[in-house]
Amino acid sequence: MGGGDKCLLKLGDQTLLARAVARAGPQVDALLLNANGDPSRFAGYGLPVTPDLLKGYAGPLAGILTGMAWAQAEHSNARWLASFAIDAPFFPLDLVTRFVAATEDAGALLACAASGGRTHPVFGLWALSLRGDLDRALAAGARKIDAWTAGHPLVTVTFAIDPLDPFFNINAPEDLTDAAHLIASLSGA
Repeated sequence: MGGGDKCLLKLGDQTLLARAVARAGPQVDALLLNANGDPSRFAGYGLPVTPDLLKGYAGPLAGILTGMAWAQAEHSNARWLASFAIDAPFFPLDLVTRFVAATEDAGALLACAASGGRTHPVFGLWALSLRGDLDRALAAGARKIDAWTAGHPLVTVTFAIDPLDPFFNINAPEDLTDAAHLIASLSGA
């Protein structure tokens, strides 16, 4: 994407981060932005910003561990952490509700999203009781979400891809253009 923070790219009149906050905020009690580097670049968003607990780039699981630690420290009664990818600007507005219902129905400790025959493991619901296990797994070198979640009760929640895939991901400049066209063609996305 040309460097810099992808989450600060504009999609229409909002940054990807502002769009994610607007979609995720109503679904949870509190939001945390997990980002390494100078947190002042996000000062205008009113979010706590926490870098990965692990040094070096350890991938999305390190962000999940960081979120779990933050949730347990800041919200002692919390049982779950929901995670969202900022570069998927159309993620469902009922994501967390559907995750919670699915985990309760299945007796699962984890949930992840799927659409169009693909899983989207960064969009997940994580039982905070798994923090110690995740910490040990990361210390032992775990980096792949699917490999770690496979060892725990997991439910996959499938979302429809019509009229658009809610997990459409922006990874290239043309994806940002396509997303802008989608917004123009679909009201309320």
